Amino acid sequence: MKEYFKSNQKLWDEKTPVHLKSEFYDMEAFRAGKTSLNRDEIAHLGDDIAGKSLLHLQCHFGQDTLSWAKMGAKATGVDFSEKAIQQARALNDEMGFDAKFVQSNVYDLKDNLEGQFDVVFTSYGVLTWLPDLEKWASIVNHFLKPGGIFYIMEFHPTLYMLDWDTRKIAFHYFNSETPYMEETQGTYADPSSDIKIKEYFWCHSLHETIQPLLKQGFQLLDFQEYPDSPYNAMPNLKQLPDGYYQYQMEGGIILPHRFSLKMVK
Repeated sequence: MKEYFKSNQKLWDEKTPVHLKSEFYDMEAFRAGKTSLNRDEIAHLGDDIAGKSLLHLQCHFGQDTLSWAKMGAKATGVDFSEKAIQQARALNDEMGFDAKFVQSNVYDLKDNLEGQFDVVFTSYGVLTWLPDLEKWASIVNHFLKPGGIFYIMEFHPTLYMLDWDTRKIAFHYFNSETPYMEETQGTYADPSSDIKIKEYFWCHSLHETIQPLLKQGFQLLDFQEYPDSPYNAMPNLKQLPDGYYQYQMEGGIILPHRFSLKMVK
């Protein structure tokens, strides 16, 4: 497992400088004051975030973490990529926020961070890098205060079953101990980049995601599924009138694109 994480960490170290320069992340607009958060995350958490302590798991180079800080949260971001955390800290200093950033694999976070938080947040493309969601849920529980809120917005596991180029099912819905391995050119933020490193990932069903959190004693407040994505991050997406994107199968069939969970400890 350490070799899988080592390869994935190298991949995200390489992605970070490419992503910083990409139109996808639009750092010019972000520096000018635009939030990186989307309407659904803000709708579920934004009204009650000011003054709250927030832990952002798998934060990449910190755009969303800093966006929460801009809304008044006392934010801490965590990521296993050294380069991403370096950039997050630099952005924090440049923009004058007081967010904290910690380099750590999620599974090692107890050794690298102390305290509990009012909110634990994570979003978009995070679970696929984690082999064990039972252990992940225990980490969330460890860092969340009693009465605190856990919120995740994630791409839907049904969408992850597809080969997006061919529109054919290529991956299992249910997890297995052996990860998938791919070595593809580029990155979702810049398909033309020269990045080509082995990546290891896992598929997780909705049951495998929700049940470990329920076993930790969390109460489900809200569960949503969405027919669109705010990101043009995969092939064959159609832009909708509201600016979001949709992946359509033959015959115009629409699969779920995202899901969200809001839970209380």
